[in-house]
Order: sequence, then structure tokens, then C-alpha cells
Amino acid sequence: MNDSPVYRRTVVKHEVPSRILPEGHRVIRVYLPPGYLETVSYPVVYCQDGEDFFNFGRIATIAQRLILEEDWEPFIVVGVEVDKKLRTSEYQPGEARHDVYTRFFADELLPEVEKLFSVRRSPHDRVLAGDSLGATVCMSLALQYPQLFSRVLSLSGAYYEVAQNQLAEARDLSWLSVWMIVGLQETAFATDRGTFDFVKLNREMRQLLEERNAHVSYSEKDGEHKWGFWQQQLPEALAAFVGPDAFF
Repeated sequence: MNDSPVYRRTVVKHEVPSRILPEGHRVIRVYLPPGYLETVSYPVVYCQDGEDFFNFGRIATIAQRLILEEDWEPFIVVGVEVDKKLRTSEYQPGEARHDVYTRFFADELLPEVEKLFSVRRSPHDRVLAGDSLGATVCMSLALQYPQLFSRVLSLSGAYYEVAQNQLAEARDLSWLSVWMIVGLQETAFATDRGTFDFVKLNREMRQLLEERNAHVSYSEKDGEHKWGFWQQQLPEALAAFVGPDAFF
């Protein structure tokens, strides 16, 4: 393996201090592209369930391959870790920690990342990525902070009634671009809140988005509500936003 900085894959961990979160901090892991330079600014993908995106989604490995082998423009990936016991409370609108988490994300995490790493700062150069409830909180962040976020990568979003109601309150979403996929075998997925038809939920969310003039790329493929399915979709999903032929 070539150890030159031009080819090296770099992932660093950092603890973001917080006055908003009760625990006072949140860990992130950051993928820096090969040849990373502080004098160059890069598009950035912010991932909920950050540990899962890196370990199970293998997003750093995928990004490295796309940049080195397929000549993509380099980009940075930020994975925001979550305590699984608090995940629903933080990711689902209306839950106890949701507003606290989204305020932390916008007011503390974003400025910290932009202070430490050479990421671009326009909504068009920030992508919010999430799976299941992670996609839900991505959508909520975009709706609450349209001046910061305008692009969402959604893997089998858990768009329960509360999330759909949140989006239904919006009138014009012509500023928002959403890449969505759901697995056709996700019609009876058991969660801690009951069993849900994720295909139906995502179809309904797509309709709500399109009725409000959001730009949507939507697909359904054979697959289950698992990282084995989502990992396979990441190259196509990333291509929509940061690939050489990106259409968002």
C-alpha cells in the first residue's frame, strides 16, 4: 500500500464541546480525502449515526475509492456519533431531546467543524445523510435551518406521522434537494414503536416533498432495512451530490 499523503486514507476523531447538550460534548469522526490541504475547501457530507456510517456503511473506504479510482472531486465526511439509548429521543421530531440535538448540530457542531477543517460553507456544499431515523433528523434539520442545509441523502427514512406533519407545514420547498431510496422488503419492519411499512412511509414522504416543489430523486430496490442494503447504495447516493455528474 502506498503511504504517500496523496493516497493515504485519513480518519480522525474529535470531541465537539457543547453548552447545549447535557453531557457537554459529542464525538465526531472525520474522513479527510487523499492529499487534503488546508488551503483548499471541500464539499462535506454530514452523517447521522456516524459510527455506523463508517463501520457498517464503510463510507470512508467508498469515498477513498471514488476519489482515487473514479476521479471524483475530493470531499470530506463527518460522522456524528449517537448514544443508541438516546437515538429516538434525539432523531425523532417531538421527542424530548430533538430540539436540543438539532440546536447543537446547527449552533455548535457546524461552527466547530468549519473552524477545524477546510469545508465549504454554503448550503449547496453541505449534504445531510442519514438512515432510518437518521434520515428523519436530516429532514428536520433542513426544515429548521434552510439557510444552512438544502440537500438530504435519505436511506429508508423513518418518516412516521410526526415527521410527515412537520414537512406538511412547509409551503415551498423548491430550495430543497432530496435523494431517497427504500428497500422493497421493508414493508413490515419492527421498531421499538411498532411495526411499519417503510415503503408506504417513503412513498408518502416523496409525495409531500414533490407537492411542495422539492427536487426529489426517488427509487425502490430489492433490499431490507439493513446496512448490507444501504452500503451498496452509497456510491449512487453520493454521486447525486458530489460526483462528477452530480445533478443536485
